[in-house]
Amino acid sequence: MDTLVSADWLKQHINDPDLVVLDCTVVTVPDANDPRGLKNVSGRPDYELGHIPNAGFADLKGELCKTNGPVEFGLLRTEAFCTAMGKLGVGDDSRVVLYDANYMGWAARVWWMLRWVGFDNAAILDGGLSAWTAAGNTLSLDQVTRAMNTLTSKPRPELIAKHDEVMVSINNEMIVLVDTLPEPFYKGEMSIYPRAGHITGAVNIDGLSLLDKKGYLLPENELAAMHNFDHSARIITYCGGGIVASTDAFVLTRLGYNNVSVYMSSLEEWTTDPANPMEPG
Repeated sequence: MDTLVSADWLKQHINDPDLVVLDCTVVTVPDANDPRGLKNVSGRPDYELGHIPNAGFADLKGELCKTNGPVEFGLLRTEAFCTAMGKLGVGDDSRVVLYDANYMGWAARVWWMLRWVGFDNAAILDGGLSAWTAAGNTLSLDQVTRAMNTLTSKPRPELIAKHDEVMVSINNEMIVLVDTLPEPFYKGEMSIYPRAGHITGAVNIDGLSLLDKKGYLLPENELAAMHNFDHSARIITYCGGGIVASTDAFVLTRLGYNNVSVYMSSLEEWTTDPANPMEPG
């Protein structure tokens, strides 16, 4: 199974006994009471209104991340994450297809965490939920539960960048730091975090620009042209909370870059300390 699958592929394999399909949707809504002017809520209510048949729900606002702490989508311990995935039916011998109803970022976040705990047999549905319905496929209202399975934790800590490594990257030419927020945020013209701008030395590749207008990944040659990096370099992606950054890490991995990590705490953490260098423009 490729790491990117089409709606047609999924339709052909939807009933395979080893295939676990998971809806990873999180919904962003306006919130005047939040300093950012918005909040992220679980996509479970939308899932219950219609989802891909046989799909369970992977809740990034619930079981798959810390529900309290200094950053919104704080990482669980690897063993706890594996247990949560096991409750969704994911085991060592499973194949997993992830999708969301937005822009691939939520599915990519779960995909990256699966790689982080040592599981590689996962794919993302290209185009997400809209690709499924655009192909004329129906949605289901059935609540999907699977038997508990065992996913063994085989951690790859190098896939997650921490604050200190990001700080080192500023003066290390062999580490490429990629800001995946839209250009106005990178330039400091807009911000929903305590400080505007980008981490000093970062280059900008807007994570949303990796997709076409229908939400499908761009052709590989176009993505490769956007990521003209030394394949021997260490690459760290970041955004606001490690979501869009996971999309770019997914793309980089598909392009053959094998030393990629995601700064999961991203600007949620970085902007809170004035000692962490940032720059506009």
